[in-house]
Amino acid sequence: MRRVGYLSVVAAAVAAVASRVAAATVAFDGPRGALAERLAVTGLLAVAVVLATYGAYRLVGGWLADRAPSKRRRHDLRNVLRLAFGLVGTVGLAGVVTEQWVGVLFSLGVVGFAVTFALQQPLFSLIGWVYIMVNRPYQVGDRVAIEGSKGDVVAVDFLVTTLWEVDGELVASNQPSGRTITVPNSVVLSSHVTNFTGESFPFVWNEVAVEVAYETDLAFARERMVAVAEAVVGEEMERDIERYRERLAETPVELDVQSQPTVNVTQEASWVKLRLRYVVDPRRGQRTKNELYERILAEFNEHPDRVKFPVSRNR
Repeated sequence: MRRVGYLSVVAAAVAAVASRVAAATVAFDGPRGALAERLAVTGLLAVAVVLATYGAYRLVGGWLADRAPSKRRRHDLRNVLRLAFGLVGTVGLAGVVTEQWVGVLFSLGVVGFAVTFALQQPLFSLIGWVYIMVNRPYQVGDRVAIEGSKGDVVAVDFLVTTLWEVDGELVASNQPSGRTITVPNSVVLSSHVTNFTGESFPFVWNEVAVEVAYETDLAFARERMVAVAEAVVGEEMERDIERYRERLAETPVELDVQSQPTVNVTQEASWVKLRLRYVVDPRRGQRTKNELYERILAEFNEHPDRVKFPVSRNR
């Protein structure tokens, strides 16, 4: 990346020098000759501006990419640099072609004012992109839900956010569908955004529900469910909750958070529902739920005298 940047800057310098040489040494006769001279000099300067802008973009982008802490930051930096150097290159190119730098800036202001009315939705999306970059409601790699669309963010461009769909019409249980969803960035300014894997706490609480009969020894059943969950997610959950408490301490919210899995009891018409509550990475949510459910059923089946299952036809 840097090698291409250096070559572009060198080529820009050569083009700029060539334009000065052409203007100073090459003689053109007549009106057509003067026009040819102007086109040659302007063309060389335009090439120099384009190459210099591209070279600077590659050099600065490479330097910042080496110091970016993650792929997410590199993605964001690349978009910001593309916009900044694109604007600088456009102004420079227009100034070289027209030779009226003040006029170009004024014209851009007038054009920008007109574009504001003609292209309101793209402008709102661009403002939404700025909001996303500054406030970070989500970033590349997060799993989010935006206006009914759920998926993993794979790109945040100037106008749209691209998601790899999760769930949707084809599959369920938090599984990828293979489809991509394009969401205008303006949506974040007018709708709610749910982030399941925020940078400060990329985990969610999940539940596994098991239905048992009223004849079940509830204390024993709850104890065995907690023991199974401890074996599967116990250590990881304890670390995650400690991280959550640190985040919670930075807010005025006072909340008691359990660092171990818990079981809540819900009374139904013909059975009792035991809900095992735990913390998990949302991308491993269904896999973890399957493992917990299988282990809990196996554990209950080993104690048929203490855990009964409902047999009602209404179940």
